[in-house]
Amino acid sequence: MDSALSDPHNGSAEAGGTANGTTRPPSTPEGIALAYGSLLLMALLPIFFGALRSVRCARGKNASDMPETITSRDAARFPIIASCTLLGLYLFFKIFSQEYINLLLSMYFFVLGILALSHTISPFMNKFFPANFPNRQYQLLFTQGSGENKEEIINYEFDAKDLVCLGLSSIVGVWYLLRKHWIANNLFGLAFSLNGVELLHLNNVSTGCILLGGLFIYDVFWVFGTNVMVTVAKSFEAPIKLVFPQDLLEKGLEADNFAMLGLGDIVIPGIFIALLLRFDISLKKNTHTYFYTSFAAYIFGLGLTIFIMHIFKHAQPALLYLVPACIGFPVLVALAKGEVTEMFSYEESNPKDAAAVTEGSKEGTEASASKGLEKKEK
Repeated sequence: MDSALSDPHNGSAEAGGTANGTTRPPSTPEGIALAYGSLLLMALLPIFFGALRSVRCARGKNASDMPETITSRDAARFPIIASCTLLGLYLFFKIFSQEYINLLLSMYFFVLGILALSHTISPFMNKFFPANFPNRQYQLLFTQGSGENKEEIINYEFDAKDLVCLGLSSIVGVWYLLRKHWIANNLFGLAFSLNGVELLHLNNVSTGCILLGGLFIYDVFWVFGTNVMVTVAKSFEAPIKLVFPQDLLEKGLEADNFAMLGLGDIVIPGIFIALLLRFDISLKKNTHTYFYTSFAAYIFGLGLTIFIMHIFKHAQPALLYLVPACIGFPVLVALAKGEVTEMFSYEESNPKDAAAVTEGSKEGTEASASKGLEKKEK
């Protein structure tokens, strides 16, 4: 969850430091401005489109596409789990060879990245398929047990269009695996971020405050209190961060002096912003006041992060600035509109539980109808 960080992958702690024994020329003001502006734009895209897609996802009826709902208990435990994971990665990089660890991680994220990118581009690609495209339906079903004890482990439905998207995403995956190019990294990173905002749903605003508050402390501690997060971010060769070269104007696509932004600083505020969009829709006032307010708050918070980092030349925990902005701005608007109670009482049910209830109700109805038919026959 590293913040925007002016630092090359293979080099120094500052833009003008040394890398592999050679002096790295300082980045130009134009190059720095381009890098920071691009990072800001790339962070906004998955939040905006992910929030819009989260609304359709919440209304979806396909069980395989239902979102994962985060409860208050999940939110309270998340910073602890994230801290253990981060510390574990740090120790792994200290004990074992960085080359072999990153090879395993590359293969893991290669598969995940292809699936995430395929899911991301699927709605856009559907517009380009001709009407007479032979779109055959497929189903991947994996079960355990037999008879009444049979239990579904995997039940995934897809079609020929999905296979085409998977093929295109695989090309990006091979490019990333072979070259580790920053553009391929960003394509995967954007896909992960958009999928996270779309598919991870907070059940209410209070849960969002718990999650953001806990990760606020987590981010500050691991960035300012130790060098763990920065070390892992530099060592971890996986698309868990967006990067943009500060020397793009001088070196073109082969530039290697990168500014970075961790995906956690996009997804965590993003799922809160998406929740506020769904809250806006629930008010049925045909306005998206809270969504646009929180979106503007994110721009302000990330812009402030970049400014502070540039002034002090030190990695900044982005959530230090994003959390107060993303929570504070909408709450102030709710106070001004007298809708604080409505905001904190808004509740989203778990769609999987709702589907189970619906299925149970359907089975109960069928059973009742069957019994009625038996009585009639008698």
